[in-house]
Amino acid sequence: MNEMKYNRILLKLSGEALMGEQQHGIDPLRLAEYAEEVNQAVSKGVQVVIVVGGGNIFRGLQGAAKGFDRVQGDYMGMLATVINSMALQGEIEKKGIKVKLLSGIVIDPIAESMSRHKAVEYLEAGNVVIIAGGTGNPFFTTDTAAVLRAVEIKADAVLKGTRVDGVYSADPEKDTTATRFKDISFDEVYENGLNVMDMTAITMCKENNLPIIVFNMNIKGNLIRLLEGEEIGTVVS
Repeated sequence: MNEMKYNRILLKLSGEALMGEQQHGIDPLRLAEYAEEVNQAVSKGVQVVIVVGGGNIFRGLQGAAKGFDRVQGDYMGMLATVINSMALQGEIEKKGIKVKLLSGIVIDPIAESMSRHKAVEYLEAGNVVIIAGGTGNPFFTTDTAAVLRAVEIKADAVLKGTRVDGVYSADPEKDTTATRFKDISFDEVYENGLNVMDMTAITMCKENNLPIIVFNMNIKGNLIRLLEGEEIGTVVS
């Protein structure tokens, strides 16, 4: 077994990523691709915790902009993360991997309530752990929830899987002159207003000395190459 650069990770996936080429919902092909990436990581002995957003189903802030009560909208968004997490759980289990689904909101019998001790115990027993339901509170994004969970379980890093290959000086899909950073500090993210994660999440990472690696999850094999130490994506530290 190769020695991994990161042995316990928090993999943050956006809900939008699960849409694949669709306009909404969950693309079974994309789900299967992500499950295989996780399978490869687990086969190398990496402990994997996953937090996935719910933007492909419902996003609280967008709901509030359309007239929904913000608190109600945020809880609806949390339930959307549960749906995505259940889909991911089922797909990973098809690979023969044990998966435990925890949640920041009480939602028996679908998921156990989130507990740091349970999460770590399950990881050390060889399970993939998926944590749904955000922080369990409104006004916090799934980025912040992901970092909170990463700190709780003492992850080596937060790996943010996106559809771009790192952090750029501007949106590379809109600005062809945008340049990619190999690495960047938390302070530079603040100063330049870069869209890595929301500022609450960035602050938590900085205070806890927890690096974020932003990489393209949609390139086959990228996750395992990153875990093995290849310089993929952008390291924020």
